[in-house]
Amino acid sequence: MDKSIYKRILLKLSGEALLGKGSYGIDTTVLEFVAEEIADVKDLGVEIGIVIGGGNIFRGVEASTRGFDRASADYMGMLATVINSLALQNSLENRGIPTRVQSAIEMKEIAESFIKRRASRHLEKGRVVIFACGTGSPYFTTDTAASLRAMEMQADAILKATKVDGIYDKDPVTDKDAIIFNKISYTEMLTRYLKVMDSTAVSMCRDNNLPLIVFNIEKKGNIRGVVCGKPIGTIVTAS
Repeated sequence: MDKSIYKRILLKLSGEALLGKGSYGIDTTVLEFVAEEIADVKDLGVEIGIVIGGGNIFRGVEASTRGFDRASADYMGMLATVINSLALQNSLENRGIPTRVQSAIEMKEIAESFIKRRASRHLEKGRVVIFACGTGSPYFTTDTAASLRAMEMQADAILKATKVDGIYDKDPVTDKDAIIFNKISYTEMLTRYLKVMDSTAVSMCRDNNLPLIVFNIEKKGNIRGVVCGKPIGTIVTAS
């Protein structure tokens, strides 16, 4: 029987993970698949926090290059994460999994405000907590928010879900000769300029000795496999 090697994880989902084959919005089939994968891990007794991006709806960085004020564009991106968070909450609760959305920007009618102790208590009680609105400040990505929330929640690891099998030396989408790393250090990620996470998020993980596993979310059973210690994706450590 599978057994998790982690008690508490922080799952980082990109907004693009919910796109499916579309170019915008949420593919409900993909959303249901992701919720089912999370539910499968919850059955192992793992405490799960989730940070989700909003790139399937609005990307603040890209908008800022087209004339948007960067701060305003980033706030718009944060609001997009709320839409994704509520959608995922709905799918999880349809499976009988109690879920709370906590927002870094106050919007009390639809989400709790982020309070560290309350979030930790939800996790202890077996609720999934989805952290919306990133850090609540512009100029910080949801990757950085994932690193921050993982440390605040004292997670054992960050699981970064992507559309590829792990971290490569080159972009595997455009370069078929790209080589995957089974294991790599945060320092090497920075020196090689591997853009899996932004440098602020990588540095925070390195400085706090927080393990990161990068894996393919599109393969059924991968999240469960990662939390059970199977050789899936790329493991990133401080050394």
